Parts: sequence; structure tokens; C-alpha cells
Amino acid sequence: MRALAPLLTAAALALSAGTASAGDFLALNGLRVVPAGGQEFHVAFGGLTGNDDFWCAAGDFVLRGLGLPPSTRIYRTSPPPRRAGEGVDFSLSDARAADSGFTRFGARDKGMSAAAAQHFCPLVPFFPFN
Repeated sequence: MRALAPLLTAAALALSAGTASAGDFLALNGLRVVPAGGQEFHVAFGGLTGNDDFWCAAGDFVLRGLGLPPSTRIYRTSPPPRRAGEGVDFSLSDARAADSGFTRFGARDKGMSAAAAQHFCPLVPFFPFN
């Protein structure tokens, strides 16, 4: 089963690739990020994903997709816990900030810097050609 997981993930991503629009961004971990207008964006569900995968995609989108500085704050706007099959909404504004989904000590707010979020990405990119 463990050897089958990468194959199943690749198949799921291949099937979902056809639903991507021109404005979508494919993060280093293979998750699709969809701009939602203004400072809002959505990280789509991508199979076997956890909280760190969504934050990875959010940080990667802010840094590589938008070209913003590493210190840019990102806020989760959809409250945890996420239901099975659902994505996660994020914003660059703290106006609707929800809990990050992580236990963090000494955090100054509910957000995370783009650099810290991107550190959840795999060392070897899933799609290095993006």
C-alpha cells in the first residue's frame, strides 16, 4: 500500500489537472492555488493532504506566484478543522483570520510569514518545472 500511494497521488493530480483554469498556480507540492479576488485565494484539496500541505501551497503562491517578500503575512480564513475533500481559504489580510490549525507558542497573531509557510514544502519539489 505504501508503494501505491505515490502512484495514486499522481493519478489524482493528473485527473484534477484538467479542471485548472489559466489563473491557477501549481505549488511545489502539486496543490492548485486559485486566486479568489483581492487578497484572497483558495488552496484546493489534492488527495492525501494535511494542514502543512495547504500552508506550503499558500506560502509558495505568495512567494513565487505573487512575487511578494518572504515576510508577507498569510492568514487562514476557513476555520479548522477542514472536512474531508475540502480545500482551505487564505488571505493576506487579517480581517477574517481564523485559527491556523497549528499549535504555536509565542505567535504574535493568527498568521504566518510566507517564508515560514513555504518551509512546509517538500525538499524535492513535486513539480520542479513550474
